[in-house]
Amino acid sequence: MSPYTHGHAEPVLRSHAWRTVANSAGYLAPELHPGMRVLDVGCGPGTITIDLARYVAPGTVVGLDPAPTAIDAARSALDAGRATGSSLTVDLVCTDLDTYGDADGFDVVHAHQVLQHLVDPVAALRRMARLCRPGGTVAARDADYSAFTWFPQVPALDDWLTLYHAVARTCGGEPDAGRRLLSWALQAGLTSIRPSASTWCFATAADRHWWGGMWADRIVDSDLARRAVDSGLADTADLRRMREGWQQWSQSDDGWFLVPHGEILAAPPGSAD
Repeated sequence: MSPYTHGHAEPVLRSHAWRTVANSAGYLAPELHPGMRVLDVGCGPGTITIDLARYVAPGTVVGLDPAPTAIDAARSALDAGRATGSSLTVDLVCTDLDTYGDADGFDVVHAHQVLQHLVDPVAALRRMARLCRPGGTVAARDADYSAFTWFPQVPALDDWLTLYHAVARTCGGEPDAGRRLLSWALQAGLTSIRPSASTWCFATAADRHWWGGMWADRIVDSDLARRAVDSGLADTADLRRMREGWQQWSQSDDGWFLVPHGEILAAPPGSAD
């Protein structure tokens, strides 16, 4: 299993818990219908997972993640929803994609920000396709770090992006995954591929406070920070300087940050066009 670049420290889970179908899987939403069975690969703290269940109720969503910390956070979110009367059907399984097996198959197999962290994303797409029912849908969305852009220019953020690329690649991942999704889907033998793109844009005062504050914490308190130091790619002074850069950006009244994503919807091999 590939090491996860970020780990699951509080700032990382804080970031992941912001995600919903609306802000992170809008390209998939039109494909979702009541009664479907959906697999959410790399579900993290479960906010997308639980939201998917709202779209397919009374169908079932299975959330899959190999990290116990992430599954615990997802279970807490699910329990909180049930305490308010929600009756969604969500199963959470602590295992990885290679280990998980399901004889019944899924209508949709979805992965958000997962393929960029894998040594062999093409093999993962093939595995996702095998977990689909005939005529099912493989859905994936990943960021493209080299395409990130922001204003005002803060030199420490340029250094942060260079460092992130280096650390992610020492883990065997591809941080510029968004632009490669179509290529990977073709290599995996997927059919009826529909590529697209969408963005996150952080430009309001609240957005800057959240996005900049989260990364300011994440660059000094996460596995990303630990891996950077342990690999000799940065020292603690470098990380503190990058944290200060994020704080500077987040406090800029004209601060603007764009995160582009690639997306694919596809059918398993052998599906009719």
